[in-house]
Amino acid sequence: MKLAYFASIRERIGLAGEDVSLPADIGTVADLIRWLEGRGDNYAQALKTPQLVRVALDHEHARHDAPLARVREVAFFPPMTGG
Repeated sequence: MKLAYFASIRERIGLAGEDVSLPADIGTVADLIRWLEGRGDNYAQALKTPQLVRVALDHEHARHDAPLARVREVAFFPPMTGG
């Protein structure tokens, strides 16, 4: 699965993106976030406040309880405002 990181999340993790093979027990976005937090302090700091982490699954905004079945790309980004 391809993961993409944007804005402050990218800065904290230190990567623009990566390809990962997920364990079989990762079924939702929330599961993925918990798994990523366990990969290191940089991930934990970037993703520690769920209400400040937005996600898109294959370019469609999604909730943290969304399933990951058949998803090819998950993008993580902070809340945005328009002007």
